[in-house]
Amino acid sequence: MSKVRVRFAPSPTGMLHIGSARTALFNYLFAKSKGGKYLLRIEDTDLARSSKEAVAEILASMKWLGLVADEAPLYQAQRVARHKEVVKQLLTAGKAYYCYATKAELDELRASAIAKKQRFKYDNRWRDRDISEAPEGVEPVVRIKAPLTGITEFNDLVQGNIKIKNEEIEDFIILRSDGTPTYMLAVVVDDIDMQISHIIRGDDHLTNTPKQIILYNALNYAYPEFAHIPLIYGSDGKKMSKRHGATAVSEYIDLGYLPEAMRNYLLRLGFAHGDAEIISDENAVKWFDFSKVGKSPARFDFKKLDNLNAHYLTNKDNDALMKYLCQEYPDLSKLEQERILALLAEIKVRAKNLVELRQDVLFLRENFKPQNNLTEKAKKALEESAAHQTKLIAFYQEINDFSHDNLYEQTKFFAEQHDIKLKHIAGFLRAKITASHISPSIFMIMEVLTKAETLRRLA
Repeated sequence: MSKVRVRFAPSPTGMLHIGSARTALFNYLFAKSKGGKYLLRIEDTDLARSSKEAVAEILASMKWLGLVADEAPLYQAQRVARHKEVVKQLLTAGKAYYCYATKAELDELRASAIAKKQRFKYDNRWRDRDISEAPEGVEPVVRIKAPLTGITEFNDLVQGNIKIKNEEIEDFIILRSDGTPTYMLAVVVDDIDMQISHIIRGDDHLTNTPKQIILYNALNYAYPEFAHIPLIYGSDGKKMSKRHGATAVSEYIDLGYLPEAMRNYLLRLGFAHGDAEIISDENAVKWFDFSKVGKSPARFDFKKLDNLNAHYLTNKDNDALMKYLCQEYPDLSKLEQERILALLAEIKVRAKNLVELRQDVLFLRENFKPQNNLTEKAKKALEESAAHQTKLIAFYQEINDFSHDNLYEQTKFFAEQHDIKLKHIAGFLRAKITASHISPSIFMIMEVLTKAETLRRLA
């Protein structure tokens, strides 16, 4: 088997779609599983819609996902001269021709097809005509001479055997009238020059494949293997779009998801290895095989993603999370860092994402004012314990040992003596100290904050 070389080829006309990210992931995993190369090609030939900002966003998203290419990115717009050179070769070999059909003629053909309820197909009117018959003032396109009979057949690694009757394929355009190459031609030329062995992409490209095989044949190159993976759908079974929620990778970064969780989740959208839900990067490479990729569209489930992300966050190294928090809050004092690190193991298990984690550590800041940040449920907890607040504060003023175990035992004894439910005392303490109704063990928090800070907040 020749060396495996795959490519991910996004168009920089907007942010990187989450479905495209999964395509990149499948390319990456297949290459790594075969000891091959994973490459990146920026298909920026649509100059009107492409932008440097979109390229930067794509590269940043790929870096965040951990899907960095093995070689420098190839920019398709820089290869137009090469594409035109191939068109000339095809013209010289008689495998392509200039077409002078006017827009009016094509519109007439299209209208006729609609009237007959037929699919529009160019009628090859310039396929065998001499260029001397060309009308004045018409800039021609260049069309490939597609085979008129027989079938184009290939075996897709996901979809199985695919056959298309050649009579259904028109002489498609490979060079526009303005001299720019079409997507169909540029992709094939670039894949040849990049020595791509496998083309892994969404199944919305499946109809392009027979045309591209025709081009490979015309250029006397063996075409690569193909794997067309199903698209990602929303919860309603329709193509993933804004109405379903976040669609761009950068949006998921802003929402606080971890890249390792996103890789795991995107892999499971269409790939299965037994009942495994948690799949490490190592096992993803080890297990990846197209025989385990389904043919049906996968449905994006935000609840499953949240659960998976919470798992990875819980198991994330505390030092790595502290580094992240220090980047988000560059003014964290040494004392605040010590407080957070002491409670991080307890805090992170309650957060679904990094946005929640950032919020959940705020009560450990030195300038935190609980009374200004009370949640509605915290306010209710204060109301429920209003009659006991004065004696509770006095009670904690008398305690010198602010260790977790001592605070718990002393508070439990106090609750029994005064016939107060322990949960009401805990609710009061949480509200006064953290401004919330949920937190890690309140007695652990009091130990970390120390007696002086605890009493300041209780007061």
